[in-house]
Amino acid sequence: MIYKFRAILDAEEDIFRDIAIDDNDTLEDLHNALVNAFGFDGMEVASFYTCDDTWNQEDEIPMFDTGDSPGESRTMADYRLHEILHQEQTKIIYVYDFINMWTFLVELAAIEEPVSGATYPDLLFAHGEMPAEAIEKQFEAEGDYESYNEFEDDLDEDDLDQFGEDDHFEDYGFEENWN
Repeated sequence: MIYKFRAILDAEEDIFRDIAIDDNDTLEDLHNALVNAFGFDGMEVASFYTCDDTWNQEDEIPMFDTGDSPGESRTMADYRLHEILHQEQTKIIYVYDFINMWTFLVELAAIEEPVSGATYPDLLFAHGEMPAEAIEKQFEAEGDYESYNEFEDDLDEDDLDQFGEDDHFEDYGFEENWN
């Protein structure tokens, strides 16, 4: 079967690519198709992340084995597309270049029979031009704290009890063990 994906750059402007790829291909093959479709040079590290229906990031699937011993963790090359993406699980997040954090929301849009004579992967449609630089991400914490003291003042008694009355975050001995 052929999977048709729409990969959308996580940005305010509409920038996306539609790609057709064989469901027996791997996530590494999809990675290569995305690199080519968006015009990257392919020299940067990337990862896929499983996610839920609302795009909340879950498990990482890296390009390279990042385990302590060889073969410990599975990589993009170890996952066939049909093993991880299907009618019940259509979404995955793709991050290219961990310095610039190009982030893409990739969704399985259709599952179809292969077209006779077509070669896969295939770029079906491209919309929008890639910006010169990745969009800067704004990460925000819950609450509006400007300092640790404001955060600590906002903790309730139950939160403080778990540390003990005289035990504070700064008392964990980092100074004496810090290199």
